[in-house]
Amino acid sequence: MMLGQHGEELAVKFLREKGYKIKIRNYKTRIGEIDIIAGDGDTLVFIEVKTRESLEYGHPFEAVNACKRKKIANVAMLYLKRFEELPPCRFDIVSIYINNGIPECELIKDAFEV
Repeated sequence: MMLGQHGEELAVKFLREKGYKIKIRNYKTRIGEIDIIAGDGDTLVFIEVKTRESLEYGHPFEAVNACKRKKIANVAMLYLKRFEELPPCRFDIVSIYINNGIPECELIKDAFEV
């Protein structure tokens, strides 16, 4: 299994343990993808998962730069067009550092605004 896929599997388990209800994984559009769309209470959450085995280039969440955030927001808007009434929404990041085979998961709620 590739690192990204492994990270997403770990993230789904981690999020479920925190009470998130996973709705969609790997939501793809012509402009990009959102790793996980989930419910947290009555809030719809768009979640980016970043996984690293080294901190040489910084923590995993640091890879969600302004360009990536904009792309995630645009994909989220396409997803939201299907709703007649918009639910409360937010953007979270699950940052996973696999340290000597042991995953360290960090949830960053409301990681950025649109």
